[in-house]
Amino acid sequence: MATVMQKIKDIEDEMAKTQKNKATAHHLGLLKAKLAKLRRELLTPTTKGGGGAGEGFDVTKSGDARVGLVGFPSVGKSTLLNKLTGTFSEVASYEFTTLTCIPGVIMYRGAKIQLLDLPGIIEGAKDGKGRGRQVISTARTCNCILIVLDAIKPITHKRLIEKELEGFGIRLNKEPPNLTFRKKDKGGINFTSTVTNTLLDLETVKAICSEYRIHNADITLRYDATADDLIDVIEGSRIYMPCIYVVNKIDQITLEELEILDKLPHYCPISAHLEWNLDGLLEKIWEYLNLTRIYTKPKGNNPDYEDPVILSSKRRTVEDFCERIHKDMVKQYKYALVWGSSAKHKPQRVGKEHELEDEDVVQIIKKPGSEVSQWRLVGIFVVSTFIKVEGIAHGVVAEVRVRVSSCVFGSTSSTATKVTGNEVSILELDVRRRAGGRSGQPWLGFVVVVVVEAGFGEARRERERMFKLLFERGRR
Repeated sequence: MATVMQKIKDIEDEMAKTQKNKATAHHLGLLKAKLAKLRRELLTPTTKGGGGAGEGFDVTKSGDARVGLVGFPSVGKSTLLNKLTGTFSEVASYEFTTLTCIPGVIMYRGAKIQLLDLPGIIEGAKDGKGRGRQVISTARTCNCILIVLDAIKPITHKRLIEKELEGFGIRLNKEPPNLTFRKKDKGGINFTSTVTNTLLDLETVKAICSEYRIHNADITLRYDATADDLIDVIEGSRIYMPCIYVVNKIDQITLEELEILDKLPHYCPISAHLEWNLDGLLEKIWEYLNLTRIYTKPKGNNPDYEDPVILSSKRRTVEDFCERIHKDMVKQYKYALVWGSSAKHKPQRVGKEHELEDEDVVQIIKKPGSEVSQWRLVGIFVVSTFIKVEGIAHGVVAEVRVRVSSCVFGSTSSTATKVTGNEVSILELDVRRRAGGRSGQPWLGFVVVVVVEAGFGEARRERERMFKLLFERGRR
């Protein structure tokens, strides 16, 4: 590890001493390619033991999008998480108060946005200092990054954090390079461009490819690309994501300084402690995530405007909408009726390839005879010996499935019972404790998982509510 770090430092020192002009472009391109290879080797070291490379924090991804708070220690990340989500994250006047990743959830415009409070990073985080690899590895899984800055500290902190993230393969507020790179078996390096190149020439391209031991490839440029852009495409592990620079503690600066900050691109000035401009920050997060809300309309009913289906802006066709609801819905799909800005007339009959717009209303028409039961988890209840479930009158529940699973020391056994509810019915599951397991230990308990027929809107919520009440009453 020390050898790789020393090589990186030597190359960086040589690049700093080299003047930038046409005569040195070839040499600088070669140094940048070597530097990228060494950084990749540093970030994914090969170890003989089972330790492996430093991974991110173990936080389950949930909701429709994930946003990470990144910044130096004591800039107000935990306070911002507390104010936006209501989740408790310890706040103190000393640095490194947060030592692990604290998740929270923002409910905004019908979408669930997961917000991660990551520990503060320090200079050299990309090289593993201060748990930096864990922090930045988790940041790579986000859909958007909020770089939190302190308004009373030097603005150079912004560039330092950008350097750490870029060293880990994260490109902020950039689009993937518009160039084509394709390996081939023979023919050498074929370099073509549709525009005038001022930053790359054939010799530089050959030098970069040679460093990666690529001697046959077709490269086509559609804009004036740099050597860094070509290296990013060859590496193929870069992440391009939107970023918002959140300038906190604006209550401690002058009005003139605030007006300057407000004019900068991608900036959002706030005061987390006094809750200034938090609504503006949420609006900007929504804009940068670029999510699409689609409302469902069951046949014969009004659209459900309370529980939209959230799609990514890059995947918002009717087929993506169907897969978001249920993986088998595409197989049953016949056509869809769409109301909204994407429809030429209301309603418009469309196929699976139709692209949806924000706040469209969609009704899915299935093929005849393709109705398949869809189930939704209602709750998991743990009991010891006995449980009694009472059904209710017809009209609310179509069908109930109750599964009882008994577990001890990794062994499982289960029984399933189905009840059709067109009349009042009683289901009694009398599960006695059994002796067994290691050293004659009794069974530890029983897990009851209840699912009900899935629907849309108020009907689905009513089924879930009634069965939660039923099980609370059954347990008593």
